[in-house]
Amino acid sequence: MAVKIRLQRHGKKASAFFHIVIADGRAPRDGKFIEKIGTYNPTTNPATINLDTNKALAWLNNGAQPTDTCRAILSYKGVLYKNHLQGGVAKGALTQEQADAKFTKWLADKESKISGKVDKLSTAEKEAYKKRIAAEVASKEAKAAKIAAKNTPVIEEAPAVEAQAETEAPATPEAEA
Repeated sequence: MAVKIRLQRHGKKASAFFHIVIADGRAPRDGKFIEKIGTYNPTTNPATINLDTNKALAWLNNGAQPTDTCRAILSYKGVLYKNHLQGGVAKGALTQEQADAKFTKWLADKESKISGKVDKLSTAEKEAYKKRIAAEVASKEAKAAKIAAKNTPVIEEAPAVEAQAETEAPATPEAEA
């Protein structure tokens, strides 16, 4: 029996999420499975992955073959790296303590990268919100100024009346005499 680590689709048409399952390779995609080891939600940013790493590692050691997407997920969560380190311990290349130290260092680096991305996304979202608000305020002020200009009564000063008075009146004081 060829055992696969693969995704089982759930959710609505446009908002899918997946269960990470251990299943027989001949079973249908959403059909019978042996064990559920996690979930994967690609609609969030960054994608949400809940995975039981110990079960995944045990199934990998027992010969389960991950699909391409599941291989990427297992690599992202560090299961494949941990499997690689366990192979080194089995061969005697390093001790269990060294392997655990390497894995915890890798895990800490990975967590800092993820938290950095989340912080970057949240600050970018806040900046975009501030820009939208500033643009909306500027637009609102421009519209208010335009309406105020339209609604103010136009007071015509009498430049034409003054021009008529000048033509009737003598131009110089000598003309009066």
